[in-house]
Amino acid sequence: MYQFRYHRPATLEEAVGLYQSAEDGIYLAGGQTLLPTMKQRLAAPSDVIDLSAVDGLTGIDVNSGEVRVGAFTLHDEVARHEGIRRSLPVLAFLAAQIGDGQVRNRGTLGGSVANSDPAADYPAAVIGLGATVNTNARQIPADEYFQDLFETALEPGEIITRIDFQVPTRAAYRKFPNPASRYAVVGVLVADFDGTIRVGITGAGPCAFRGTALEVALQADLDPAAIEAVEVPDAGFNNDLHASAEYRAHLVKIMAKRAIADLLS
Repeated sequence: MYQFRYHRPATLEEAVGLYQSAEDGIYLAGGQTLLPTMKQRLAAPSDVIDLSAVDGLTGIDVNSGEVRVGAFTLHDEVARHEGIRRSLPVLAFLAAQIGDGQVRNRGTLGGSVANSDPAADYPAAVIGLGATVNTNARQIPADEYFQDLFETALEPGEIITRIDFQVPTRAAYRKFPNPASRYAVVGVLVADFDGTIRVGITGAGPCAFRGTALEVALQADLDPAAIEAVEVPDAGFNNDLHASAEYRAHLVKIMAKRAIADLLS
């Protein structure tokens, strides 16, 4: 690693102030991406601002129509929370598929969504469940949040404080995991909101997105066979050593069909 200054603020205001005064500051949440990146000297921030001591960033609030999850909540806490498992089981299931036990006990919801890794699982839930990303400055609707590869609607210095997930009538998530990292080569979340269908897709492109063509087909007939004729173009899809763009387009439909089958069961 390069030399850097380490800070552990106690409030959001202090964290933002440190970021604004730093030459090239960066926030630290669970560190599952940032620390390996720094160790490989792919990032060299002047200041690392650890958010672990900031009050008010944890906690889970479950009610009949919404599940609110603090940004610093660990993946494992989401996976094991009894309220989430009862009211929004798809979110608990998705969180349990992230990495391994070590990753789930260090990685945070807010850190994952802020990083916007193209193969992360949570973005499919943010999109598919029509979530709202709350920050220290505003609320950002899911459909406006993810913009490009590791690029979101967050402004420099803005901090995610909480994510509010809408509770659907039923939902299911399926992914094709990379056998080593467990990242999603492609992951698809299908949610049914009293007949209104949302489909969140991760892994296929530079960032998570809605599968609008799939939504239209499923709106008319919520059945795996309904998307057989839907064309999923691979233009702009990720093309790397893990999977070609063409194969990822194929996986979108396969994972969607599996998610729909789970949802109907």
